[in-house]
Amino acid sequence: MPKISLRGMEMPASPIRKLVPLANKVKAQGVKVYHLNIGQPDILTPQVGLDALKNIDLKILEYSPSDGLQSFREKLVKYYQKFDINVQADEIIVTTGGSEAINFAFGACLDPGDEIIVPEPTYANYFAFALALGVRIKTIKTRIEDGFALPPVEKFEELITPKTKAILICSPNNPTGTLYTEQEMNQLRDIVKKYDLFLFSDEVYREFCYTGEPYVSSFHLKGIENNVVMVDSVSKRYSECGIRIGAIVTKNKEVRNTAMKWGQARLSPPLLGQIVAEASLDTSDEYMQSVYNEYISRRDFLVERLNRIPGCFTPVPRGAFYTVVRLPVDDADQFCAWCLNDFSHEGQTVMLAPASGFYATPGLGRNEARIAYVLNKEDLSKALIVLEKALEAYPHKA
Repeated sequence: MPKISLRGMEMPASPIRKLVPLANKVKAQGVKVYHLNIGQPDILTPQVGLDALKNIDLKILEYSPSDGLQSFREKLVKYYQKFDINVQADEIIVTTGGSEAINFAFGACLDPGDEIIVPEPTYANYFAFALALGVRIKTIKTRIEDGFALPPVEKFEELITPKTKAILICSPNNPTGTLYTEQEMNQLRDIVKKYDLFLFSDEVYREFCYTGEPYVSSFHLKGIENNVVMVDSVSKRYSECGIRIGAIVTKNKEVRNTAMKWGQARLSPPLLGQIVAEASLDTSDEYMQSVYNEYISRRDFLVERLNRIPGCFTPVPRGAFYTVVRLPVDDADQFCAWCLNDFSHEGQTVMLAPASGFYATPGLGRNEARIAYVLNKEDLSKALIVLEKALEAYPHKA
């Protein structure tokens, strides 16, 4: 029988989804599983988006342009202006989710063997996208004790080699909930400018910043306009993960023209998803504010309860809807699997994402897990009771 590729064997399994078979098995046995492992909000999709889907009156569901519907891109321009992000419609390429935007950015800017610097822990799929294209990720460590703040410039410069082509950030951050400050963003600007690097900036959670300080986008950084490639998505802000609509945004014409070759090769982004996403840009301020308030309430509830559990520690996330928690266990991968395989409390268990999969450095994150606070507070409370009971019963303490 032919062998699969070495690249396929090296492709990392998702820490978010790899335990799904275990969860499905216990669900079939009647166990209630509280999903804290995946960033799938339980927030209702805006009605304007749902209405647009119901009222589609097309006789042919045809290809859209490879760079996305013109009307959608023009509407995105106005949306970005609310955040003082000034772009033109032709500087936006609509993609099949933020994941494809990252693939386009890597494909347009990086060659096999090139290196990019990424703070860890980081969104696990970056590793997979890089591996698929032969790109090497070099990670720079951040620490839970420091709220996962960026280390000083010198730590970045220690990693820079002639093969370094880019720095990749996610702010607000998945998995940590970290929001980079103006000082941290200016530090990145200076490094990018000094070494003439690309700055890939994943900004899909920009609506969810909880500090009261002005949001700092990569597009606010002066002097590196042609170095910046921003990744965006409607999945989280409108609770529309399933329509698979994202975007790559850059003022660098050469990058856009190259990314369009990738866009043409995959033909077009989803037509129906773009229709829903375009309508969703008319979502009311009241809806957005209510969602924002809900996540702050959940965050505060979760952090307070987690830090009351003996042996647990999590910093206060400043954005997104994730946090990384240190657990009093010797191996969080084994603990998360044990919760599904061997434990239940009153017919319930909990599913977390082991944090080791968000690190590239072996051994890091071994006693940490990512929690997505995407459940209502009633379910969140029940899930935390189950988690505390599981930690009490777990035989392999730290």
